[in-house]
Amino acid sequence: MVGTHGMRVGRAMSRLDGRVAIVTGGAAGIGRHYSKALAEAGARVMIADILNGEGVAGEIASACGASSVAAATFDVSDEASVKSLVATTLDRFGQIDILVNNAALYAKLTPVNVTDIDADLWDKVMAVNVRGAFLMVKHVAPHMQARRKGKIINIASGTAYKGIPRMLHYVTSKGAIVSFTRALSRELGAFDIAVNTLAPGLILSDTGIENTQHHDEERAPVRNSRAFKRDAYPEDLLGALIFLASSDSDFITGQTIAVDGGSINT
Repeated sequence: MVGTHGMRVGRAMSRLDGRVAIVTGGAAGIGRHYSKALAEAGARVMIADILNGEGVAGEIASACGASSVAAATFDVSDEASVKSLVATTLDRFGQIDILVNNAALYAKLTPVNVTDIDADLWDKVMAVNVRGAFLMVKHVAPHMQARRKGKIINIASGTAYKGIPRMLHYVTSKGAIVSFTRALSRELGAFDIAVNTLAPGLILSDTGIENTQHHDEERAPVRNSRAFKRDAYPEDLLGALIFLASSDSDFITGQTIAVDGGSINT
């Protein structure tokens, strides 16, 4: 499977030549795969994460060239930090063409009844998962508007459609992202900026596998809900990501693409 997806990304080489992408949460988990795929497709990538992304940046530099990547540590929920990241990206690459709003709290969350969710944790999930996407758009959009082009890819989740129990904070935040995309696409359409949602199902990334929610007894019901009866991996998302980032999707905006093997229908 990995080989197949590797060939797919290989055939996509140069589709994003000349473009610059920011990937929030791009240093680990699924975000790491997003960062690498965008670079392999020709984009120059800013890996933006609260974690140190230098390791991933080194891998990308070795494969795609030193000028193809940079990494910055920042807090997506802090406006000053976001402004600094955007300025750093512009200083390094001169433009911003693609924004992947991927940073989110999920892997470390555990299922909990609504009556037991700590209010501070609720606020933290919303700050990262919703406020973070808003702040990134607030400070990236003006540069896209000035150039009258851009691609914003907001990462939601199939859970927003399923409404799974005992994860109300996370599911609510991802439902907000779907609505965020719909409203934002209307506002930025006048500038030819495409805004879409990529909604993964349960993906077995390195962080996901470490999460106890993804033990086999939890994975089986998800597999059974799918038209394709198998687990999903980060490589399964990359074709849709590159499609949404490239000119192939220039007349698509305000939409949600679910990549979950047919577990939900959008």
